[in-house]
Amino acid sequence: MTKKTHSAPQRHKTRYALDLSAIVYPTLQRRDFSSVYRLSVLMKEEINPEILQQAVDRAMTRFPYFKVAIHRGLFWRYLETNHRPGPFVRKDVSNPCMPMPFKTNHRYLFRVYYYNRRISFECHHSLADGNGGMVILQTITAEYLRLMGHPVTPGGYVFDINQKPDKEEYEDAYQRYATSKVRPPRAQERAYRIHGTPEPFYTLNIVDGIMPVSKVKEVAGRYDASITEYLNSVLLYALQKRQDDDHRRRLRPLKLAMPVNLRQFFPSRTLRNFITMVYPSIDPRLGTYTFEEIISQVHHYMRYYINNKFLNGDITTNAATTWNPFIRIVPLFIKDFVVRLFYQRVQDKQSSAGLTNMGKITVPEDMAPFIERFDIYMGQPYSNRTNCAIISFQDTLTVNFASSIKETDVERYFFTKLIEDGIPVTIESNRTN
Repeated sequence: MTKKTHSAPQRHKTRYALDLSAIVYPTLQRRDFSSVYRLSVLMKEEINPEILQQAVDRAMTRFPYFKVAIHRGLFWRYLETNHRPGPFVRKDVSNPCMPMPFKTNHRYLFRVYYYNRRISFECHHSLADGNGGMVILQTITAEYLRLMGHPVTPGGYVFDINQKPDKEEYEDAYQRYATSKVRPPRAQERAYRIHGTPEPFYTLNIVDGIMPVSKVKEVAGRYDASITEYLNSVLLYALQKRQDDDHRRRLRPLKLAMPVNLRQFFPSRTLRNFITMVYPSIDPRLGTYTFEEIISQVHHYMRYYINNKFLNGDITTNAATTWNPFIRIVPLFIKDFVVRLFYQRVQDKQSSAGLTNMGKITVPEDMAPFIERFDIYMGQPYSNRTNCAIISFQDTLTVNFASSIKETDVERYFFTKLIEDGIPVTIESNRTN
């Protein structure tokens, strides 16, 4: 009589193609750079890490397309269901957005941290953009509050964890909306770049400015500008002053790389990446700009470029490369080489700083009393520069700068201008000097 052997049951694995933006991020991965961003919520009471872990375990059952690992194929990378233990909640670190090697952290592409009253969610950009990340952070936070005895009604960014996922939540929305009959060319002129002193690996310098939304709105209104236009202009103003300090013979244009949430123009429930970049700019070679002139330039740029017609052409230009039959059969290592070379020599040199504005964040009414504010960090820049991220909740607006250089000239000029305009700013930082 032969013995029967029982093997472990095979757990089902689902594969997900990387979306159009996500294709690029793993290619740029290197020892000192990882496309990681952070979203944080500052609560009004200290965090219980054991309860937070339970909340993560329960909430993540709702998002199977986040519990994945990235794999290499012959022609493309892809995401596949990850059944490894985790993700595990950790105590926070002093330098956020640390590189995320794909074979660490049980191969998960996100991390959850806690510190005192703060819950932080860090995500690799190959998985989702800030909108998707905010859904995860708020759903985890809502479940945490429920476990602490405070019921929270699902709504907005807070998903019902007992509801089945919708396929549209993990679609590549770029491919659905890339329908333009024209493909606008890419501008390729180099922008001004800050030459700062690199910090030791891995140091991310954080400078936060906290201010009242109502006051920023009032000041922006005096310039006939929106809050986004006003803060973009302040950053360009700061960069102009920084370039003047360099006393260079050859001036260069000042450009901001600003992501636009395409969901505002093309309806989609996707939690993956669905953004494109626009580049508000001024050209000091034409002469020094007053702040009022910068505001006017940014205002008209936004009106001209941020609309569904232009954005449709932009995403069609991006998507067209993946439709090319020849490119599709080029081996992955050659694609990586070409994309990395293009990014280093062209794309990365087209902006002076990154600026993202997540805008006004809302939460369910029964969740709001427990929250003080939100923060967002763009993480380690690819090259020596500073990145700026803006987010607001109720009457608190936070401007979060992150850089890997010692100099803080841009941050100083930025916040000085706000204060000169009458906006009270509270500064926080992880810098020690």
